[in-house]
Amino acid sequence: MSASNNNNNSNNDNNNTFVESSKAVFSISMAESSSSTSEQERLVPIANVGRIMKQILPPNAKISKEAKETMQECVSEFIGFVTGEASDKCRKERRKTVNGDDVCWAMTALGFDDYAPPLKRYLERYREIEVDRANQNRAANTGENQINDDNNLLFDKPQRDSAG
Repeated sequence: MSASNNNNNSNNDNNNTFVESSKAVFSISMAESSSSTSEQERLVPIANVGRIMKQILPPNAKISKEAKETMQECVSEFIGFVTGEASDKCRKERRKTVNGDDVCWAMTALGFDDYAPPLKRYLERYREIEVDRANQNRAANTGENQINDDNNLLFDKPQRDSAG
């Protein structure tokens, strides 16, 4: 029993050390972020992080400020990590714009193989919706142009000749 207690105490000491060192790193990180405007700009807005976290939890669950801030740091770091890899690919290909395909490639290159296919499907659906939206806008604009042409004919407005 004494060995078991000793082992438990050792585990508790290790856990406490880890928690204390994590708190210290987190405190240093938070102190740096509060003193630097560019650091705050690097972080995903905490309200967005909290909203996403709440969607996953039961309705009566609470989320501590510390949990939101920790997740904010993790999410922001992850976005920077993936974007950096995608950006490196674009730089090597002498391109200036990172696109969705580059992000999907980076996810796979960084070992997030399980996340790349759903992200790719999302990207394909997004592009389909954008094409549909553009077609609807084009149809609406064509209808407006037709009305303008009809009004010009109705009111005998002269058409400008390109030669004159």
